[in-house]
Amino acid sequence: MMASQDSNRPELYEEVKLYRNAREREKYDNMADLYAVINTLQNLEKAYIRDCVTPEEYTAACSKLLVQFKAAFKQVQGNDFPTVESFVKKFRLDCPAALERIKEDRPITIKDDKGNTSKCIADIVSLFITIMDKLRLEIKAMDELHPDIRDLMDTMNRLSILPSDFEGKKQVQEWLNTLSNMQASDELSETQVRQLLFDLESSYNAFNKILHQT
Repeated sequence: MMASQDSNRPELYEEVKLYRNAREREKYDNMADLYAVINTLQNLEKAYIRDCVTPEEYTAACSKLLVQFKAAFKQVQGNDFPTVESFVKKFRLDCPAALERIKEDRPITIKDDKGNTSKCIADIVSLFITIMDKLRLEIKAMDELHPDIRDLMDTMNRLSILPSDFEGKKQVQEWLNTLSNMQASDELSETQVRQLLFDLESSYNAFNKILHQT
């Protein structure tokens, strides 16, 4: 009898959606991204403690996750979640190691006597990701790329663990020179964009290898 009554109520079989419009969907997507980053960071910390990853692998992965956390939290931060702790409490995330890493803003493997090394590494990772994301979004005007590439070059020059003949420095400097000779409104060609992306990805991978060796 109960099954018969339920069959006459089609609303019981409708899919329950968390969102009703594009704005609400983006809100839940942003929260899901932040949740995933924090959870991944927590698991990375546990993997390092259990000696499941090398210090080099841990340092590179943790540096990247901290940059991703900052970007993800900016999309969620507001009255509902003024701090990362409020987000963690709301969704009952058990992640003390991740919160400690976020608080210190550096991998546990990097000493922070003056804060210079860890900040440089975090800034370099952030700039690599930012520039490559811009290119993939077809942002290719000189005045939109030059400041980030200049900052990337300056920051790499400040990082003492990078050798002076690091190939990534040479590639970034060449592109900085190219952009410096362009007008603000000039844009890179499709061929140049493709080559710049390739050079940045190569330099970023080489940078991570340097971190593995330190």
